[in-house]
Amino acid sequence: MNNKERREEIIRILQKSSAPVSGSKLAAALAVSRQVIVQDIALLRTEYPIFATAQGYLLYAAPPKYCRRTYLVKHTADQIQEELLTMVEKGGHVLDVIVEHDVYGQIRADLNLSTPKDVLRFCHLLENSSSGPLFPISAGVHIHTVEAASEEILDQIELQLREKGWLL
Repeated sequence: MNNKERREEIIRILQKSSAPVSGSKLAAALAVSRQVIVQDIALLRTEYPIFATAQGYLLYAAPPKYCRRTYLVKHTADQIQEELLTMVEKGGHVLDVIVEHDVYGQIRADLNLSTPKDVLRFCHLLENSSSGPLFPISAGVHIHTVEAASEEILDQIELQLREKGWLL
């Protein structure tokens, strides 16, 4: 493999990886020294947006395109955690919760929940709050805005919410 082919292979490896790739790992994969990889990366940076981290190299890509959907739901306070876990475990990112107040109109609160850990932390804070959740203001009816990597993921979330009887 010549220098040009090796550099093209480095770009291919970085494009396929969602995590940083170490110089040592690149060197082993391409049967060259780590110093050769460092030199190749320096040259490639003149043409490609490569970022060096403590864990390795990343190739900047266009930001991923996300699909977004809102779900009108109703459930009990005891089901908050299950509802949010249903959405994030399917691959959704719960951006917010919106309730309708008869005087103030729409009240929106950012949630930004992407993982089960985020949901558990949020529910713990909610349980220990003197204020409680927003949705009792609207008799349990509320809206969530959810982002996901595909419409298929959003469809799966919708199906789960419907099956659990929460989707309005």
